[in-house]
Amino acid sequence: MTDTTTATKISVRGIRKTFQLKDAEFVALEHVDLDIADNEFVTVVGPSGCGKSTLMNILAGLEEPTAGEALVDGREVSGPGPERGVIFQQYALFPWLTVRKNVEFGLKVAGVPKAERRQRAEHFIRMVGLEQFADALPKMLSGGMKQRCAIARAYAVNPSILLMDEPFGALDALTRVKLQEQLLDTWSREKRTVMFITHDVDEAVFLANRVIVMAARPGRIYDVIDVDLPYPRTEDARLSPEFTQLRNRVWHSVYHQEPGIAAGTASH
Repeated sequence: MTDTTTATKISVRGIRKTFQLKDAEFVALEHVDLDIADNEFVTVVGPSGCGKSTLMNILAGLEEPTAGEALVDGREVSGPGPERGVIFQQYALFPWLTVRKNVEFGLKVAGVPKAERRQRAEHFIRMVGLEQFADALPKMLSGGMKQRCAIARAYAVNPSILLMDEPFGALDALTRVKLQEQLLDTWSREKRTVMFITHDVDEAVFLANRVIVMAARPGRIYDVIDVDLPYPRTEDARLSPEFTQLRNRVWHSVYHQEPGIAAGTASH
């Protein structure tokens, strides 16, 4: 359960986002309201076209809302910022840089001295278990290793928020499960506010404090489900009756939506 005494980190107020198509206006998001607490781990699920990635892009400062506002620490988002790390399904690593240099890149741009860059990069490379590959180029890494490198790079610049858009979506099932567990282990040690988009209901429940279910046409918050499973979460958690009950509730909320009906509230 989300601790309601914890300060709000992200606030979305009345967000509307439209795109002009050739013959009509497409409403990607309609009156989205959402609060995410400091250090909360929230997952976002919903059918294709419900605006999950559009909402994340607005929070990342990559797109502007047509109406409404997105706030981080009470300040309106007006573009990308170092307090928000973004991780996409495509790893977005520089292929000509080693793992270490990829992780150091944001620090170098920020003007962090070389010795400190190296120290911080080494810390997060160890944290994601890539110390033996620090001098390897991305082409030498598996998909899971590339994604771990991307996660280390995002953590290295010390963002208070991680925005993750289906980061494990292209990975095989076993690698995906291992990275879910590793991500939670990292989050438990290096607390951040996390918003994690996924199409996988099991993944959404396993990771989150709360699951945000979105509906499409127009994109909106449909349901908010608290996940009362204790951390750390292990394989035993996945096999528990409580997990199955939560998974079934999220699955039903995603795939049996009634058009135009909002089933829950978006505030913690």
